[in-house]
Amino acid sequence: MPDSAMWMNAFHEAGPVVPVVPVVPEDVHGTRRVVLFGPPGSGKTTAAGALGRRLGLPVVRLAPRPQDARIACAGLLELALALPALPAARELTAALDEAAGESGSPDDAGRALRLRRQTAALLREAPPMTLVVDNAQWLDAASAAVLGWALRLAPDLPVIAAERTWRPGPAGHWCGEDTCAVRIPPLTAPQVAALLSPYRLAPREVTRIHARSGGNPALALALADASRPLPDREGEGEPALPPTASRLVGEWLDEVPAQVRELLTFAALDDRPDLDLLGRLAGPAAEALLAQAEAAGLLDTGQPDGTVRFTASAIGAELVARLPGHARRLLHARLAEASHDSVRRDRHTVLAADAADPRSARRAAGAAVRARQRGDHALAAELSLLAAQRTPHDDGDLLTERALTAVHDAAHYGDLPRARAAARLVLGHDTTPDQRVDALVALIDASGQHLRSADELFADALRAAAGRPDLTARLLIRQSIWANVNEGDPQRGCDLAGRATALAETAGDTTTTVMALTMQARLQRVLGDPATETTLGRALSLPRAASVPVNGTPQHLAARHALFDDRPEEARTALLPLLVEAERTGDAEATVDILRSLAEAELRAGRCARALDHAHRAQALTDGTSLSPAPACYTSALVEGTARRTDLALVHARRGVDTARQEDNKVFLSRNLFALGHLLLATGRPKEALTALEEVRDLERLQQVRDPSVLRWHPELAETLVALGRLDQAQSLLDDARRTATDLGRDAVLPPLERTQALLDAARGDYDTGARRLTEAADRLRHLPLERGRTLLALSHTERRGRRRASARAAAQSAADLFTAHQALPWAETAAHTLGRLEAAPTDDSPRPRLTSAEQRCAELAAAGASNRDIATALTISVKTVEATLTRVYRKLGLHSRFQLAHAVTPARE
Repeated sequence: MPDSAMWMNAFHEAGPVVPVVPVVPEDVHGTRRVVLFGPPGSGKTTAAGALGRRLGLPVVRLAPRPQDARIACAGLLELALALPALPAARELTAALDEAAGESGSPDDAGRALRLRRQTAALLREAPPMTLVVDNAQWLDAASAAVLGWALRLAPDLPVIAAERTWRPGPAGHWCGEDTCAVRIPPLTAPQVAALLSPYRLAPREVTRIHARSGGNPALALALADASRPLPDREGEGEPALPPTASRLVGEWLDEVPAQVRELLTFAALDDRPDLDLLGRLAGPAAEALLAQAEAAGLLDTGQPDGTVRFTASAIGAELVARLPGHARRLLHARLAEASHDSVRRDRHTVLAADAADPRSARRAAGAAVRARQRGDHALAAELSLLAAQRTPHDDGDLLTERALTAVHDAAHYGDLPRARAAARLVLGHDTTPDQRVDALVALIDASGQHLRSADELFADALRAAAGRPDLTARLLIRQSIWANVNEGDPQRGCDLAGRATALAETAGDTTTTVMALTMQARLQRVLGDPATETTLGRALSLPRAASVPVNGTPQHLAARHALFDDRPEEARTALLPLLVEAERTGDAEATVDILRSLAEAELRAGRCARALDHAHRAQALTDGTSLSPAPACYTSALVEGTARRTDLALVHARRGVDTARQEDNKVFLSRNLFALGHLLLATGRPKEALTALEEVRDLERLQQVRDPSVLRWHPELAETLVALGRLDQAQSLLDDARRTATDLGRDAVLPPLERTQALLDAARGDYDTGARRLTEAADRLRHLPLERGRTLLALSHTERRGRRRASARAAAQSAADLFTAHQALPWAETAAHTLGRLEAAPTDDSPRPRLTSAEQRCAELAAAGASNRDIATALTISVKTVEATLTRVYRKLGLHSRFQLAHAVTPARE
């Protein structure tokens, strides 16, 4: 196995629960010295052990402890004791004992030189092994100096050091000049979900654990208390940590001095601490204190905007939990004096005041207004809730008004815990039906896709709305969403939306009428109702109210319909101003929905980089709020799988499937299963794809989804059936889908169906008809470059099977050019693979050129993934000779890359 493969994908290799992640760049060929660094609990020990095992050599492990750092040569003694059978080890042990027993320091020049020579002799005498130094930050200075000198004389000895630090120091490492420093990355949200899968937590709990742990696996496991959910935060900061997590974080904090902990506490009490603020609080010592915190892996000061952040938010929560109430108020007072931001100064002033002081409520309410105006919606949600909580209970009207504001602020930002806390304040007082319904509707909206837990809210709200058609219509719209998403009954949802429309029109409520018509048109499209465009047109003709959520507007639905009909440019033009509006209002769910739609539009138009950006933003916003991950996972899976990495795309799709199942979200269960099946088919796993896509078919039929343009699973399932030889089933599916698309006028669906029909023709041996269908379909897809590329790739396969290699190469080249130009990397690799096979294959009248034995051996090693340096070492020749030999091989075989070489060169049989 080449060294690059040995060093790849080591993190979490020890357990199949967490998806494997590459932690070492692929270009690290032949590297023998690696330093793994990262904060406490990030998995350095696991990674170091996995890397050591990958080399296939016995591992000698040193594990210094904190007290060892103060004992000169403790590391050298541990090394000697780890190899007791070697004479050089016994000599080194004796020398260390002699140095310790004599007067003077073991660092004396003469003694140090002897220790270096004996250590070098020990490393030379040792059998092949890998030296692993865990917790290398506690390796004493004397041992580090001696090892650094001795390792220069043993350049072939693999060394892996694991250090607890956020980033390596500027000076050279004792492992050697060519040491590769690799930061262990935090787990992503999907990886944390996989890690915690045995706990069977709700998706929201997993999301919160990921945020609190910062992706630190040890802390994530400590936070995953399966016996109870994490408590909602109803005021300042986060809830206290569970005991095991508190102990773990406490151990990390105890490794830094008290002055560092005090400065970190200030950072924990501020919602957006920056270097300037902390500098004003700590004075000239701030830089040194922050450096210590960063070296301990507790803080990251490298943010581009000058802010600092804890490597895990639980660190801040533990610091705050240690403070008595009076001490916390005093620190907030100091923060208020040091803050240059008026809104944050008011926040600290409020938190420094007595909770019973009504002036603090007024200050919090005013600060919330200013935070909202400047777009700081997370801070506005916190301040609004503080204002409501500190309003005297005997002033019921003011308390209700402020609590309603807090509900809306929290709901817009997707902060479900604060929304619930504010709603309880409203519902706990005598309020009007309008106020109760307003609070309950906002809370239902804040629940997003978590509608399964909202049945009691609906019952309470319907009771409050009795006799009020305008209020009842608002609730019927939400019940319509529930019927579609959770019950999988779009027909019932459409009927509920129709009733809401009638009630809203009767009440003269234009805003609710627009929302009801939009929901009705949405479900009519799903059901294949020809009245869809008429209903949507009615909604578009009514004046647009600012209170309608952006993702519930007819303008957004019209953009979605443009996407369904393969008009991505029109969709993009409509979506961009909606994104600006959603971000301005701070509506997190609407922002995610618009970003998702934009990602799909850019992907259909072939702008993969922009699609990735939109998908990443949607995923990040989702993971930072209480929103369901299922919608963002679906979009991330599609975009990642087309534009960048299919392995990461599969992680997103599986996370989306698991989340949708747990939340009983049938709409996004279908979508994530479709993404999963599409990715499995694209990566050559049709049997697995069939399972996912057949479940999509069953779900869509159960939900009465008739329009084939909404979710295009038909051509994907048919192609899977063709790949598995189930030709009659594929034909039946294609006939049904084509008939439905024609009846509904969904012409955009026909080219993909024709592509699959052509593959079916070719599977039956009719290559001419298949090629003709594919050529015509490709012509119709010129405005959709990636779909055109897929069609040309299918044309290449069909022409190759029909023994028309020139046409096959031309089609494959065109597909490769399209995918490369539009940065669809996985598809570009597939096209290059196809092209490589065609170019490397010999023709009847042109026999394959013969390689010399040296060229053949060199080519075989290169095709296996060895670097030029590896090949030179294996063949005992110079790197320049390797380069010249490979150049001749490429020229002889007509190749242009190692990717093509890997498919053109077959290792010689013994």
